[in-house]
Amino acid sequence: MMTDIIPKLPMRNKAITKDYYVNQLGFTDIGSQDFDGYLILQRDQIEIHFFEFKDLNPKENYGQVYIRTDRIDTLYQSLIANGSAIHPSGPLQVKPWGQKEFSMLDPDHNLLTFGQSV
Repeated sequence: MMTDIIPKLPMRNKAITKDYYVNQLGFTDIGSQDFDGYLILQRDQIEIHFFEFKDLNPKENYGQVYIRTDRIDTLYQSLIANGSAIHPSGPLQVKPWGQKEFSMLDPDHNLLTFGQSV
């Protein structure tokens, strides 16, 4: 039986990616070892892995992940207060499919969409 899904997203620079997710989004580095070209981060029950792709063109990156939350308003306000940039097309709003969502782009243009059922 399947129990979890862990997205693996591309990154150009491990230090920049780690800084963004830890200092802007509140993730923690949980890699028990510092693997060359690989990063493992976690916040609450969400785990995301990153693999190094130095030649990645961010404008051609279609990496994306949808993260469900049970406190969308609190999360959104905490990220705004932290100075995190919300995607210009992704402010917090209720979508026709019954989700309250917002989106962000990380430094490599991986799209992060956060959502909660309404």
